[in-house]
Amino acid sequence: MDSSKYVRYTPEQVEALERVYAECPKPTSLKRHQLIRECSILSNIDPKQIKVWFQNRRCREKQRKEASHLQTVNRKLTAMNKLLMEENDRLQKHVSHLVYDNGFMRQQLHTQVNSTTTDTCCESVVVSGQQQQQNPMPQHHPQRDANSPAGLLAIAEETLTEFLGKATGTAVDWVQMIGMKPGPESIGIVAVSRNCNGVAARACGLVSLEPMKVAEILKDRPSWYRDCRCLDILNVIPTGNGGTIELIYLQTYAPTTLAPARDFWTLRYTTSLEDGSLVICERSLTSNTGGPVGPPATSSVRAKMLPSGFLIRPCEGGGSIIHIVDHIDLDACSVPEVLRPLYESSKILAQKMTMAAFRYIRQIAQETSGEIQYAGGRQPAVLRAFSQRLCRGFNNAVSGFIDDGWTIMGSDGVDDVTIAVNSSPSKFLDAQYNTLSILPTFGGVLCARASMLLQDVCPALLVRFLREHRSEWADYGVDAYSSASLKASPYAVPCARPGVFPSSQVILPLAQTVEHEEFLEVVRLEGHAFSPEDIALSRDMYLLQLCSGVEENATGACAQLVFAHIDESFGDDAPLLPSGFSVIPLEPKSDSPSAARTLDLASTLEARTGGTRPAGEIEGRSYNHRSVLTIAFQFAFENHYRENVAAMARQYVRSIVGSVQRVAMAIAPSRLCSQLTPKSFPGSPEAVTLARWICRSYKNHTGGELLQVESQAAGDAVLKQLWHHTDSIMCCSVKMNDSAVFSFSNQAGLDMLETTLIALQDIMLDKILDEAGRKVLLSEFPKIMQQGFAYLPAGLCVSSMGRPVSYEQAVAWKVLNDDNSSHCLAFMFTNWSFI
Repeated sequence: MDSSKYVRYTPEQVEALERVYAECPKPTSLKRHQLIRECSILSNIDPKQIKVWFQNRRCREKQRKEASHLQTVNRKLTAMNKLLMEENDRLQKHVSHLVYDNGFMRQQLHTQVNSTTTDTCCESVVVSGQQQQQNPMPQHHPQRDANSPAGLLAIAEETLTEFLGKATGTAVDWVQMIGMKPGPESIGIVAVSRNCNGVAARACGLVSLEPMKVAEILKDRPSWYRDCRCLDILNVIPTGNGGTIELIYLQTYAPTTLAPARDFWTLRYTTSLEDGSLVICERSLTSNTGGPVGPPATSSVRAKMLPSGFLIRPCEGGGSIIHIVDHIDLDACSVPEVLRPLYESSKILAQKMTMAAFRYIRQIAQETSGEIQYAGGRQPAVLRAFSQRLCRGFNNAVSGFIDDGWTIMGSDGVDDVTIAVNSSPSKFLDAQYNTLSILPTFGGVLCARASMLLQDVCPALLVRFLREHRSEWADYGVDAYSSASLKASPYAVPCARPGVFPSSQVILPLAQTVEHEEFLEVVRLEGHAFSPEDIALSRDMYLLQLCSGVEENATGACAQLVFAHIDESFGDDAPLLPSGFSVIPLEPKSDSPSAARTLDLASTLEARTGGTRPAGEIEGRSYNHRSVLTIAFQFAFENHYRENVAAMARQYVRSIVGSVQRVAMAIAPSRLCSQLTPKSFPGSPEAVTLARWICRSYKNHTGGELLQVESQAAGDAVLKQLWHHTDSIMCCSVKMNDSAVFSFSNQAGLDMLETTLIALQDIMLDKILDEAGRKVLLSEFPKIMQQGFAYLPAGLCVSSMGRPVSYEQAVAWKVLNDDNSSHCLAFMFTNWSFI
């Protein structure tokens, strides 16, 4: 049979081939011949024709998938285009309002100038008109009974009208957030309020879930709003139009230890519109609105929710278009002035509440469709539960609610660290996870917490450093204590011995969210013992860790690093006692007079420790980048070790505060010279002097120029060229009987070692070289000391994060000071790259 001839297959033949295709879309030649032999209805078809059929079938399958994908994208683009057109209409209406207001104000000002009287009523009319446009006040009906179902329905309908005015109208002056570009694969259009009462944020976009499912998710606020401590529905009232009215008590966690938590007493109204859209709107019940009086605010400050909610519209072809509006007044005047930006920033509200809701829905949508596959075989719901438990546990520790059983221990005379104790952790630990309390000598949980203000430090950068360089702040002895508390015989380590056990960490990813703004991982801490009595404490330990907000361009995002010790089994019901860090940016209003008076706590802490800073550095810096850091560490303790653990925890958190302060000063933007100086290396010369020695010694020993400028040129020029040199250049101490420690590196060297100048001084030379490199260096060391330099062959080294690095050649030379005495050894690794 001619293989090029067209073959018409019978339905029975097609059915047989389809069955094979379902099992094996690309059968081998042997498989195709076997198919012809075993299937009699295919015996008259040439094997080459069978091969062509499978090729065509695979091609049709690929085209079908591509067509389906294009149709999905087209539906999303059509819906997004509709959304953008509606937004354009809203903006045009807003422009019309502004033009009208501008003409009205011009007319009033003209009348006022030409008037011969001193009446100021015109000015009052202008001002009140502006306020009414930006913050429309609800209409009051003093005659109605707001406690009756009819009165509550009237409040609900007013809330619905005001919410729709914010979601699709011009009731609030919205400004689009920088960096938020609408598109079929993005959250959509995100905007924040300008010049309105309280703080407000709005988002609208597309999701591939049906409206009823979206409504169910959004009403379950604790599942997606990480700051939500509790949501109690105290009453449900059905309405005649098929909707429901709910009376809700909502409490949120405190963002820091320096201010109390917030709570809300609200009415939530769920109903349908004539076009089939679902609406869930909500507002606080106050003396102005009327309605039932809510529970008293005992351990919280009562905040106010202005008309907010969700508009969910069905999208043609499936999915939903969602409009989210959050508008709240957090009573910023009740907190210290320096912290008010936390409660006055619409960008923080957008990140923590509005965008969090959208991200959670998109995550659920992609998990439902099977687009996301997680490693380790765990279900997405289980991994989400781990993330929520880590966040809730940390937030519980920071807030320390009295009704959870927390009490404050007495201070040791210094109030920088607060120690709280909970002897009944079952109140805040889920019962099925509360395995610690069944231990016979279990005394409770102790939490050491502190907050500090940071200046000119990017929250994302700080949290990334804390995550990647745990050895810079963590204590292995304390980790060993926390890990031992999970065991059946838990308290083998009654008190930590600081800094005696070095360890390295290996990060094993578990899951990450759709936009990679949050990721869950397991961290293995590899211990090493140096004496027989330390062997019991040198075993590997494991942490479950959640990291979020490490994208530097995310405006208003909170960066967080939370972790809890786990054992090797790591079951789905593993007990968790979270600790960690939270860094929230402070973005004061541009017109706030307090912006220039904000306390620079970093400099205050430095003054306490006797540190010095270059003259004029503080005065010349910009105060536009401030953040508040909250630290909370929890420890289980035995009854008779309570005071010991409290002292250990207090000392530990104080040491962490000092470490974070040093890291913050190192990564804060400053002048190049002060940034290059190894601050904690005793007796080290100034950076410019060291740069001159390095270049001069290289020329004297090798006869070549290291830089384009002369070594006798201005110190700043030499230093800058050395710092920006493309090859990795670093210095270490001159000693081979002990491990040589690095004291300086240029930017390329820091990149190669994946470290910072502060952390560099804890890295030893023999730890970054492989075995072959150590042997070569040992054999060439006498030559380096006699001749002054040596060329080392290509090889491999390892970064501080464990990544292998290759280099084409290395040069080692002896750096001489002005007295021609050996000061250190310099190394230059050329053409290096990560493998």
